[in-house]
Amino acid sequence: MAKHEVTNQVEDNRNSIEVYHQKLTSESLAICELLNRVIQETLPEAEGKVWHGHPVWFIDGNPIVGYSKLKDSIQMLFWSGQSFEEEVLKPEGKFKAAEFRFSVVDAINIEDAKRCLAKSREIQWDYKNIVKNRGVLERLK
Repeated sequence: MAKHEVTNQVEDNRNSIEVYHQKLTSESLAICELLNRVIQETLPEAEGKVWHGHPVWFIDGNPIVGYSKLKDSIQMLFWSGQSFEEEVLKPEGKFKAAEFRFSVVDAINIEDAKRCLAKSREIQWDYKNIVKNRGVLERLK
């Protein structure tokens, strides 16, 4: 891919996240904008885009972290979060994911979020190839 195409792709991804944000109420928007900023500052190498309808960040094509609007809160999901050994995260789903949930922006503990984001770079399960591996997750890092 040419440098110009990569630049356009990054811009398209930012725009898709902005479009996602435009659909939110003011409190949900405040939460998502703060999470977006913290994710981008902590994981500048990650590629953010809307994936399956929600902002998600990837490292080398592997989903790392994302957030989504739920009925009564915003969920910040770490795909490999159950392996972080963080009591502040709650297990989510049948694989290795774990989450935070926020209903107000003041509930966000930025230090907890940054610590988990740093761990998401170092501890990864291979979600990128989960279909190819027939639902079996393999540890990458």
